[in-house]
Amino acid sequence: MIQREYQMNNGFSTGEEDSRGNSDQICCLVDDGDRCRRPAGNASYSKRVQKTVAQRRLKLNIDHQARHTYICDYHKNMIQCARTKQRRPKDSEDDSNEADMDCPEIDWYQLQVNTLRRYKRHYKVPTRPGLNKAQLADAIQKHFKSLPVNEKEIMTYFIYMVKTNGNKLDQKNGINSDSV
Repeated sequence: MIQREYQMNNGFSTGEEDSRGNSDQICCLVDDGDRCRRPAGNASYSKRVQKTVAQRRLKLNIDHQARHTYICDYHKNMIQCARTKQRRPKDSEDDSNEADMDCPEIDWYQLQVNTLRRYKRHYKVPTRPGLNKAQLADAIQKHFKSLPVNEKEIMTYFIYMVKTNGNKLDQKNGINSDSV
């Protein structure tokens, strides 16, 4: 009997699939008309992943002659990157592309559900009850991107803390780095 253990990771199922392993299998995807020849990893081409591929209009299809649904690490990373890419708002066409490159991307889907829930609770993010991990990550990402940032104030504060060997936690607890 084949025993399967699944751990969901960003829509991809990973983990030990069976005692045979999948070392002899190649990726089950057809990339822009050409069948991928890379070795298949543990990531599976699930319905959720197929939906992401369709939404992002990636030129990936499953080869129906393949007897499995495992994809290579290359395509797994391609799909994950497509999922986390920001879409530019249409009203900010005067901004340059350089601003998007300066903004670090956070892959909210990689965080644990408990971490997302703690963020939601801490910032009091309004959501409907019963959200799954992907929906919760989307709501938190939307909230995070809406936070105003005063870069000058943050940089000034950061430089001050570095020079004084300070810590924000010390300041909250009423401890001054000079008195230690």
